Amino acid sequence: MGNRLSQIATRTGDAGTTGLGNNQRVSKNSLRVHAMGEVDELNSNIGVLLCEDMPHDVRDVLVEIQHQLFNLGGELSIPGFELLKAEAVQALDEALATYNAQLPKLEEFILPAGTRGAAVSHVCRTVARRAERAVVALGNEEAIGDAPRQYLNRLSDLMFVLARVLNRMNGGDDVYWKSERMKRSDGK
Repeated sequence: MGNRLSQIATRTGDAGTTGLGNNQRVSKNSLRVHAMGEVDELNSNIGVLLCEDMPHDVRDVLVEIQHQLFNLGGELSIPGFELLKAEAVQALDEALATYNAQLPKLEEFILPAGTRGAAVSHVCRTVARRAERAVVALGNEEAIGDAPRQYLNRLSDLMFVLARVLNRMNGGDDVYWKSERMKRSDGK
């Protein structure tokens, strides 16, 4: 996978292009570079989330996700290369099942709020959705595997679930949307 960075300020991107892992130069506005950037932003936001207090098992899941997102970024940086494995998607499915089983069933929409950790998890959820859209757009133009799209789709779901877990960590709860429709039907 390409050369390790030994120098950060190379000035090779001054003309609006960047190098991919296969040494090909592309526009910094290409769909591939957008997808790589969205995944990088997601990984950075998960890094912010990891600064919060959380159960050790949740922390372990998030650290593994950061490694898998780096794999995904590597895959996106080399056209035709597959680095993210189906097992990574399966691990997210298992985490979803584990954490969902601990939560009460939702009967109303919730707001992206509550504890700081939960709110940051919701930010990660929305960035994961944006990264997924970028990967789908890239896949519409170039051949890419299924795992990147599937991974980001599951990850956004998991970040929603983890926000609910983090809201309950110290006896808290979700912040429910006060729907006008629900107010009318409850007579309140």
